[in-house]
Amino acid sequence: MNKVISVKTWSTPVVEEDRESIPCVLCGGIHFRPSLSCDGFSYVRCAKCGLVQMNPQPVAANVQRRYRELFGEDYFSYELKNEMAFLSIQKLALEDAGFFQIEKELLEGKNEPPSVLDAGCATGAMLAFLKERGWQVTGVEISPSAEYARIKRELNIGNTTLEECRFPGGSFDMALASHLVEHLNNPDTFIREMWRVLRPGARFMVITPNIDGFQARLFGRRWRSAIFDHLYLFSARTLKAMLRAAGFITEGTYTWGGLAAGTAPVPIKRIADKAAKFLGIGDVMLVRARKPIKHIP
Repeated sequence: MNKVISVKTWSTPVVEEDRESIPCVLCGGIHFRPSLSCDGFSYVRCAKCGLVQMNPQPVAANVQRRYRELFGEDYFSYELKNEMAFLSIQKLALEDAGFFQIEKELLEGKNEPPSVLDAGCATGAMLAFLKERGWQVTGVEISPSAEYARIKRELNIGNTTLEECRFPGGSFDMALASHLVEHLNNPDTFIREMWRVLRPGARFMVITPNIDGFQARLFGRRWRSAIFDHLYLFSARTLKAMLRAAGFITEGTYTWGGLAAGTAPVPIKRIADKAAKFLGIGDVMLVRARKPIKHIP
């Protein structure tokens, strides 16, 4: 992924909300060290497993209320304005991760269209793209973007959380979650539910900012992904550990983004982007995982 595409990171304003202290969702640890101190919020790092998290964190009802009510229309406007840029970036990432080869095998090997679930599908641009390529598509989105995707794109979108959809077990051949897990109060529960709704052998591709990337290390508390909406900041190690704890086999990690657009001249940014990708220290990562064909207790 060497093409330069610029998208400004958006976040809801910092507001006063009820917060609660919780054990680490990855390992259950209760001891934390300071990590990043930002304007109006901060992150800690679990002393046991290293997961970076906002803790105490806003309660789930208030987090969902931001996207559904308080700032939902602003978020929808942002998603709609940038949907083609997001789609271009996601398509490049999926190509790096071997998605289109897997797609070819599924399309050739099934008598009916393969099924894909996009959790946090926003305006449905990716699902519309995949539908044109022969997929049976389903989306989940809690913001007002869901209504746009249903009406304007005539897509099957659930305007709720994945857990509340209660899909039958083994429903999908593929699942995508782009820039979603870092927003969730319980990413572990989400990942376990994703394991349940996937068929044996199905793939799950997760895209999220990379706390071990070059930009995160360079900018620290000023990193563009250290924002109020991100309750967790994963490294490849912590995200793969959470996937494996849910039963997934992790197959590969792919990163991109060396310097943010505007922070350096374009030629230097291109060099930094190539270096970050080669070294695996990109600003954003995709982890590809697979549900085993046979369950191993």
